[in-house]
Amino acid sequence: MEKTNVCRWYNESSGVRKAHDLGLIDKKWVEDYCLAGGRDCVRKKRFEEEGYVSPDYVLPDGTISEVVKRHIEGEKGNNKRY
Repeated sequence: MEKTNVCRWYNESSGVRKAHDLGLIDKKWVEDYCLAGGRDCVRKKRFEEEGYVSPDYVLPDGTISEVVKRHIEGEKGNNKRY
């Protein structure tokens, strides 16, 4: 996987990266958005234009991953972040 055009927001604190690293979302999200410079990413657009930080369970196309949301909600009870 070539990483020449990685989105500047794709780093260790990225919710998409954490979800992918845990196997909660498919690699297509990373490949199609994060490794494509953030092209068409709703999360990136909202942050850069509005300063809005999307919840970690919001995918790059703006939809909600119920799997990630349940994981986060389960971790909150343990005072952990993924």
